[in-house]
Amino acid sequence: MSATETLKTANTTSGKAATGRLFYLEASGGRIHSVNADGSDRKVIVTGCRVPDGIVVDVEAGHIYWTNMGVPSKNDGSIERADLDGKNRVTIISEGKTFTPKQLHFEKKSGKLYWCDREGMRVMRANLDGSNIETLVDTSKGDARPGTDLTKWCVGITVDPDRGQIYWTQKGPDDAGKGRIFRAKIDIPKGETAANRTDIELLFDGLPEPIDLEIDLKNRFIYWTRGNTVNRASIDADFAKHPTPDILLTHLMEGIGIALDFKGNRMFLTDLAGTIYSAKLDGTEKKPLLVAQGNLTGIAYAEINTKEN
Repeated sequence: MSATETLKTANTTSGKAATGRLFYLEASGGRIHSVNADGSDRKVIVTGCRVPDGIVVDVEAGHIYWTNMGVPSKNDGSIERADLDGKNRVTIISEGKTFTPKQLHFEKKSGKLYWCDREGMRVMRANLDGSNIETLVDTSKGDARPGTDLTKWCVGITVDPDRGQIYWTQKGPDDAGKGRIFRAKIDIPKGETAANRTDIELLFDGLPEPIDLEIDLKNRFIYWTRGNTVNRASIDADFAKHPTPDILLTHLMEGIGIALDFKGNRMFLTDLAGTIYSAKLDGTEKKPLLVAQGNLTGIAYAEINTKEN
């Protein structure tokens, strides 16, 4: 899709139109932007964020949720919510409850938010109002928080609600090839804890710094960003045979955020150099939508209902 392509608009029986919209995070400026999926009509909708990293959209409720990493040593990470236009902003996970929340996942079926706590070395979830905070996976192995072992840092997360599974990345040190992707049941096995659960599967090892994750439940693929590439693999593979992921596209400048639009057969990507890209789900037709936008992190795509003229 080119930056000048007419934005796809789907008419609905309710007299409204569903318009593709991107929400992305500018970590360097502490801002949240909203833009049409062709790169037009960019708006700053939230300011004053403390290193925002992950963002999701609840279209039906008209909300965005995002994580603020804050400063790891201060344990001041948080999760906030606002309306789609940035109004009615509230903090739902306050400081002191999660160290450095990274990618965020909205799971509609259970009404839960899932996120990775990087220096906290945890996979966590909570209700949409911030209540009932749970630690699902604790990778610390007894290390004090904030943790300094990058192999234990949890970063990207996605959920398969149909099979009751969570997927997450553990980044590893820069340029070390020690990144990993794991999978486990959402619920901790009976009689076990987040720290000693025995159902964790190692899917991929020796990766160069896997970051954000997305899942295609229909076609059973998992996508992730790492370094300058986007990768994809079947989640039904025999991981004991160490399958090789497919590299779908290259030449990102430290890719971070990824969002999938299945109806449009496209993905959207951000990198720390400040570019938003679109491409088909197979990685072809990669094109920049916006450039020089600051240090970009998370991105979300949603079809927003708007009144017809």
